[in-house]
Amino acid sequence: MLDYDEEADAYDATRGGEPRAAAAAAAVTGLLPEDTRTLLDVACGTGTVSRRLAAGPPGLRITGVDAAPRMTRMAAKRIPGAVVLGDSRRLPFPDGRFDAVTSVWLLHLAEGPDDVRATVAECARMLRPGGVYVTTVDKSAAHDVGSDIDAVLAPRPRRPAQDRAGHVESYAVEHGLLPAGRARFRGHGQGRSPRSTVADLRRGWFTRLAPDDPLTAHLIARLERLPDQEVPRGEPEFTLLAFRKPPAG
Repeated sequence: MLDYDEEADAYDATRGGEPRAAAAAAAVTGLLPEDTRTLLDVACGTGTVSRRLAAGPPGLRITGVDAAPRMTRMAAKRIPGAVVLGDSRRLPFPDGRFDAVTSVWLLHLAEGPDDVRATVAECARMLRPGGVYVTTVDKSAAHDVGSDIDAVLAPRPRRPAQDRAGHVESYAVEHGLLPAGRARFRGHGQGRSPRSTVADLRRGWFTRLAPDDPLTAHLIARLERLPDQEVPRGEPEFTLLAFRKPPAG
């Protein structure tokens, strides 16, 4: 897994920046009940999405939590609310404290299904009755847009996808949540070009493929033969699922 303390300074610039954050926040907001007043953003990162959520529905108060110290320090400067250091599998808050909980671009990073279950369980624990949990699913699959770059990368080893929609839904149901909607949004600025993909391979972005692996050299050679080296291919479309905790009684 990437070291998100090391990634913090370049994170926004390499992940679509403000346009992607705006698209994510708008899609999340569209899945929240109108009476949402308190929201916990789990894995808030640098706070770009959280800040836009806070600027949405009037009176919405955001609390951010992230496991990377440098990320939390950056987020604290952006989010008009509390930001704390914490593990998504053991959140440092009492039961039923929030009207909504979000985990955008988190579950795909889990090492295995037990970690995903633990995170979903904690997010469910945070919700008051009637509250809503919103999370991204199928993130890695979204980046495969059927381009010539994807064809070149097809032989690379991949991590098992821990955030498959069907699995996440089953974990949510296990912890008393009910499906409550879905939305999609564009990953602005994240279309791959051959040259940017080569750079990512050389810096170990593809976590199952080391920069000094012979397969890396083979893929780089093929990527460097593609046309339009600087031209990004299609942008990913990310998927959000929403789940509601049933009202009390």
